[in-house]
Amino acid sequence: MTVDTLSLAGKVAIVTGSGRENGIGAYIAYALARNGAAVTLNYVSDSSAPRAAIVGKRIQDAGGRATVVQASVGVEEDSKRLVSETLKAFNVDHIDILVNNAGVLNVHTSLDVTKEAADEILNVNILGPILLTQAVIPHMPPGGRIINISSAASKMGMPIAPVYGASKAALDSLTYVWAQEFGRSKGITVNSIAPGPVHTDIQGDHAEEAKNFAMGFIRAAERIGTTDDIADAVLLIVNEKSRWITGQYISVSGGMTGQ
Repeated sequence: MTVDTLSLAGKVAIVTGSGRENGIGAYIAYALARNGAAVTLNYVSDSSAPRAAIVGKRIQDAGGRATVVQASVGVEEDSKRLVSETLKAFNVDHIDILVNNAGVLNVHTSLDVTKEAADEILNVNILGPILLTQAVIPHMPPGGRIINISSAASKMGMPIAPVYGASKAALDSLTYVWAQEFGRSKGITVNSIAPGPVHTDIQGDHAEEAKNFAMGFIRAAERIGTTDDIADAVLLIVNEKSRWITGQYISVSGGMTGQ
């Protein structure tokens, strides 16, 4: 009897926003690489370069394959270069998995958010996935997987970050449309994975505030999420066993959203 596995041997993946060794993107990359995928790690700022190198070295030291590319996903030429450098690094003509994880979260209210802050959120959280998906699709074969990292905030709303929540709701809408657009014509599945609060750098000084907000809604256990919780959910959805799951908002939040 053949044992089912989560093997991703022969698959090529891009995980945006994966240049911080303790972040969700890095842990997604670890999980994909650990199960056989060749993974492109992505970071944007010069200050993150040493941390991105650490992520890549951890994967390589564990026997995995990884390359690191600096690129801003909200810039069209950078998105195209991220794809071309992936194909070149692994000497392939295909990209099987795209995880649109790069995101911007800053604390604001609807009345005090600045245009500059709103522009940055919308550019990275919405335009970034659009541009990178456009660049990847010509190279993605049937059976490809696109995972958009959403947020519980897209359903619940967060008074401390309403524009961020709205950007993730827009990404969920794109997920649903792309599932139909790329599913029937190309055989590609598209899903949203939506974390609740996870303790990473993105929360900065507001980690405790986010935790306190979440604990009133979490049903699974008396804790907030971990990077492994999110990475393992992505691993399940990119696997062949999830071929009939598409266009879904999958809440990986300990039951915060009730969906």
